Amino acid sequence: MMAKTIAARRRRRRTITAAAPAHAMTSAIAAAPSSPTPTMAPQQRGSRKRKATVLQATARSSSSSAGADGEGPQLPKTQRRPATRRSLVHYLKDREVGMRGSAGIPGFERQLSCHVVRGLPRMLTERPLALGTLNKVFASQWLNARQVVCGTKCNTLFVLDVHSGHITRLPLMRDRVPALVRAKPGCGIHAIELNPSKTLLATGGENPNSLAIYQLPTLDPVCLGDRQGHSDWIFAIAWISDNMVVSGSRDGTVALWRLDFDIFNDSVVRRNATGSPMFAHIRPSAMEDIPKASTNSCHHQVRSLAFSSQNQELGAVSLDGYFHLWKPRSNLSRLLSFRLPYFRENVCLTYCEELSLYAVGSESHVSFVDPRQRQHNIRPLCCREGGTCVRSLSFYHDIITVGTGHGSLLFYDVRAQKFLEERGDAIPDSSPGSSRRQLKLTCGRGWLKHDGLWSNYLDGVDELTNALYTHCYNWPEMKLFVAGGPLLSVLHGHYAGLWS
Repeated sequence: MMAKTIAARRRRRRTITAAAPAHAMTSAIAAAPSSPTPTMAPQQRGSRKRKATVLQATARSSSSSAGADGEGPQLPKTQRRPATRRSLVHYLKDREVGMRGSAGIPGFERQLSCHVVRGLPRMLTERPLALGTLNKVFASQWLNARQVVCGTKCNTLFVLDVHSGHITRLPLMRDRVPALVRAKPGCGIHAIELNPSKTLLATGGENPNSLAIYQLPTLDPVCLGDRQGHSDWIFAIAWISDNMVVSGSRDGTVALWRLDFDIFNDSVVRRNATGSPMFAHIRPSAMEDIPKASTNSCHHQVRSLAFSSQNQELGAVSLDGYFHLWKPRSNLSRLLSFRLPYFRENVCLTYCEELSLYAVGSESHVSFVDPRQRQHNIRPLCCREGGTCVRSLSFYHDIITVGTGHGSLLFYDVRAQKFLEERGDAIPDSSPGSSRRQLKLTCGRGWLKHDGLWSNYLDGVDELTNALYTHCYNWPEMKLFVAGGPLLSVLHGHYAGLWS
């Protein structure tokens, strides 16, 4: 009986203890000002973990209810990142006031540049340039915004002012022993290249077998590679660095020339009795033969070179239809050689750093070469149009410009794998759904010498197109210089024009 009485007292004590907090909370709520109050979760019996979970849920419900009614603590909202303004107007405005934030737009400048590259050819118009009686322009490079340096078949090196039309002829460097020169007539200057810093110019000398180096912008002679060099005409030149250059010759060799910076200082101060600047005579630091696939020596000519600064590799094409890859360091190390799919008249080569791709021009096609993937992923583009041939190539972004043997310029989008097309409004009577024509810029007639050879070959022919042996862009000024001459070697003439 005593035990039952003690148990009953303990139960009454527990009931009083549990009821006290609830009574206190009710009094506090009643004393508070009238406001929406959260619903309290009912008391649940069970373990401490279960009670803690209920209290947390109640607190979350209370907080969200108070926040919804505009009172009590509110959770911070996730801030949305402002959308990037990809409008051309916004971009140009930001650039005009010098906002640095505009430079952070990922890829916008490249997209803008690519858009300009695709749209520029459709806006170009021709202005013919007169070159007197010069014969066939083989090579050209922009020196500045208004001057282009050119080399011709008649072995003339000159600077042309594209604004005034004024021509300044440059003296060619002579070999140290002119009596030993056995250069064949009719070769001329086939290559002109500027080093990466635009401080030196490499081309041919008075003897087309020799490599001539001039200093820029003065065009003073620096040195001549006429000692133990090529035995035949130089067809191609490519700079490896500011003081290393490679030349490719008709004799089937490639030569690496290393220039000593002391030569540049000496060439400025050393002059002979007549006041003409003197220059040094140098020899190549390395020379290698290209592999010979046949016994016919006339097919082993190195016709073009292109250097990849990213991979530090030199591509070369030979007239027998082979592509060769070299590693130019202290010497010339050949990495590979293989036959091209189209192997007739492979005379021009260019390289695109962004795509890591070589492009080779042949008789009627342009083949694309990735040395790391021997299988050709990009199908060759066909330029067969009236028996034409590819005579000059250049890459800029995804667009390759093709100078043909019949006086026209074509533009090919490598990523889209199709030629650029004319605008719809440029074609009369064209409907919105009709297919557009391939964009083609046709160059003017130029100048042709009417002599005995002309009458024998072209008597009665009213019009003759010119081969576009060279073209070069001035992208800051959005100008294109194009030059060439008659495709037949016996004819004397030229074409030059500025497209802007």
